[in-house]
Amino acid sequence: MSYASTLRIGALALCIAALSACSKGPDNAPADARTSTPEQIARGRYLAKAADCAACHTIPGGAPFAGGVRLGSPFGTFYGTNITPDPEHGIGKWTAAEFYKTLHDGVTPDKQLYPAMPYTSYRTMSRADSDAIYAYLMAQKPAAVPDRKPDLKFPFNVRFAVMFWNMLFLKDSLPDASVGTSADWTRGKYLANALGHCAECHTPRGLFGQMNGAKALQGSDLGRVIPPDITPAGLAARGWTGADLQTFFATGISRQGPAFGEMHPVVFLSTQYLSPGDLRAMSVYLLGDAPPPPTPVQPVSADAAQVNKTAAGRNTYVAVCAGCHGLGGEGKPHVAVSMRGSSTLRQTDPHNLIAVMLDGMAAAEFAGTESLQAMPGFAATLDDEELAQLANYLRSNWGGQPGDVTAATVKALRDSTPHVTSHAPSH
Repeated sequence: MSYASTLRIGALALCIAALSACSKGPDNAPADARTSTPEQIARGRYLAKAADCAACHTIPGGAPFAGGVRLGSPFGTFYGTNITPDPEHGIGKWTAAEFYKTLHDGVTPDKQLYPAMPYTSYRTMSRADSDAIYAYLMAQKPAAVPDRKPDLKFPFNVRFAVMFWNMLFLKDSLPDASVGTSADWTRGKYLANALGHCAECHTPRGLFGQMNGAKALQGSDLGRVIPPDITPAGLAARGWTGADLQTFFATGISRQGPAFGEMHPVVFLSTQYLSPGDLRAMSVYLLGDAPPPPTPVQPVSADAAQVNKTAAGRNTYVAVCAGCHGLGGEGKPHVAVSMRGSSTLRQTDPHNLIAVMLDGMAAAEFAGTESLQAMPGFAATLDDEELAQLANYLRSNWGGQPGDVTAATVKALRDSTPHVTSHAPSH
């Protein structure tokens, strides 16, 4: 072989090595990050959305995955951590095995995590999917953003105690709230439980913050807008079908109403990006292979007492609500949702309805072309009795619920937290 040929072969080898290095990450990254493939990174991007990582790790206007999201709880305040490949403040020095241990056990290379990070659900994620998410995160731009320490009450600020919490409450999986054996049901279980971690919000918790497996997905009391019952029976009682759920997860709005509260970011950052097949699978899992038929709205007793309870509420509705929602509750496209078939009005617990009437809702955009204008809160303009009467009219007229909301119920929620309109994420 000639000297010139040797030089050409050597130059070609150097070019290939350089291109390989560019596609596999910086030299100072752990070896398993440098050997990730474009296909693995692309799959990790999809899985990171399915796992809703951005909801806790990206603040509006901040660097992607740099942390800082405030997470309130009965035990104090947590903050999402930096999971960019920054070597000092992020996960830049972690190996794929250490990342998996964090998801599976809640243990990072230097500390035990609090279960505000949903390793209690991510625990059932496969190693291959964990490695793909790791590859995707390690391909992101590093952000030198320090983590904020949690602000917790004693004794919950004693991190060492989390080991004992894990011994008592960390389970390999929660019992299923639905029944099925199909491929869609099995895939949906993985999406809803391991990746989407639906149980973390929709399952009631015990005294020490542990999920109550005996009541999986039966709703909880977390947050100002509380997560409702999403078992097959709970969904059917509010008129949900599999097709409606798929539309809701894909767009954030359906004939049952819009995603609001903490559910809007879930759709905005996560479920709208799932494939049609995965959306179908998740809906199948939530309703089961043999879904119960949706319950039609039940007529409420028209006795004199019931009519008297709702008459004053109708007057208030006409005065302050009908301009946007329509005199007959039909709603207006891109302005306000229909009252007919509203899942919120059909909930047995009027909590979310009252919270929205008090606080209002921010303007929201949904996947596609749908949007809603801001709804004003009425905490400053309607008193407790007027809001109770309005709630009774709405629930009785369109939700099939009795007019049993009292002024005391409204007052309790009015006094529980400041009345500020929440804002949808702007990522």
